[in-house]
Amino acid sequence: MALLYAGLFGFSGFAALGFIYWTTTSYLEEQTDTVIRSEMNALRETYQIHGLNSLQRTVAERAAAGGEDTDHIYLLANPGYTLLAGNLPAWPEDLRRGAGWARLTLTERDKEARDEHDVREARALSVTLPGGAHLLVGRDLREREELREHTLSTLFWALGVILALALAGGLILSRGVLRRIERINHTSRAIMAGHLEQRMPLSGSGDEFDQLAQNLNLMLDQIERLMNGLREVTDNIAHDLRSPLTRLKSRLESGLRETFDGARYRATLEQTLSEVDGVLATFNALLRIAQAEAGAHRSDWVPLDLGELARDVAELYQPAIEEQGDTLTTHIGEGLVLHGSRELVAQALANLLDNAIKYTPRGSRIELGATRADGAIELSVSDNGPGIPAAARERVLERFVRLDASRHQPGSGLGLSLVRAVANLHHAALELSDHHPGLKVTLRFPLLRSHQAKHVTLNR
Repeated sequence: MALLYAGLFGFSGFAALGFIYWTTTSYLEEQTDTVIRSEMNALRETYQIHGLNSLQRTVAERAAAGGEDTDHIYLLANPGYTLLAGNLPAWPEDLRRGAGWARLTLTERDKEARDEHDVREARALSVTLPGGAHLLVGRDLREREELREHTLSTLFWALGVILALALAGGLILSRGVLRRIERINHTSRAIMAGHLEQRMPLSGSGDEFDQLAQNLNLMLDQIERLMNGLREVTDNIAHDLRSPLTRLKSRLESGLRETFDGARYRATLEQTLSEVDGVLATFNALLRIAQAEAGAHRSDWVPLDLGELARDVAELYQPAIEEQGDTLTTHIGEGLVLHGSRELVAQALANLLDNAIKYTPRGSRIELGATRADGAIELSVSDNGPGIPAAARERVLERFVRLDASRHQPGSGLGLSLVRAVANLHHAALELSDHHPGLKVTLRFPLLRSHQAKHVTLNR
């Protein structure tokens, strides 16, 4: 990670310094050409106004003004390239082919090294004047090359410093990252060793690592809740199924030991089948809850009309309610479209109606509502029975939980657990409240977006 960080940072620095070097050298070259072009224009103007002799004197004066170490180059030659004035010994051979811009290589004896020669580069512009004379103006590039080399050396040193700082910064950052990762690894190993209460440490900075740790902690909390729920479900299954299975075994053993007449055998078989049906109903309810919590068959969801579904379920339960001596009142609106599983929502509504029938006295009033309210679709079932105490309303949503007042009624304590699972699957809010008297259970489903509800075929 440190090398990658240093490489990326170094590449960025190299690109930036390379751009600086390119713009600097381009600026120097442009400045050199501008100076040469300006001096050439001035000399040509002198020639046009005062003639060749005046130009010759001006060139001689400018050539002598800088002495031997001048960077300015001036040459004036006749049409045959015979030197008239200037600070070079002869007209350069390369410029006899034509006028224009050129790069010259100049060689002259070095004052400090008598047996060696100093090679210099120069930038020059030559023109042919009216009358055939040749004029050359140039600049020695020695200072510019020295400045370019100094700039290049400085940039390389700067790049080295940038790489060193990038590597050091990368090491510091990577060590900080690895230290925090190691804390997460240490906690993970402790959790795998059985310390399920451990949670990922937070630095308090709120950065991405803290967000990751928070998400992991939330996941661990959910896993712990599921494991506790699984443990409770296992205990409850063992407790609630022990009695019916024991009775089933006793009846079968009794039937093998004793001799009954046909009617007695039939009664025993019917009781046995009733016990088996109760056990199967319990397992089927657990299976439906598991499927709802796991989001099974979500791909089969369709836009469905909750009002139509509520009317269908109410019609199905109307005979049972009338047989109980109760009264069913419905308040069902139109256009209540939501996206979900018709089978699961219908099962949840059936469970609520079934509870209202079982846990209310004869002659009670049951109300079924499906309306639009506060930006949601509300599905509610209420009665005027004994209700559920406020302190127990969260507990009755758990599996196999039955209050003391309802233990004499048939059932397994899974009805409201399935309702909660269906509500969670459909992102609906589940609320148990007082109906003064009685209980009201409300499911609030989010509205289907208008562009989803438009031109849909409802599953009826």
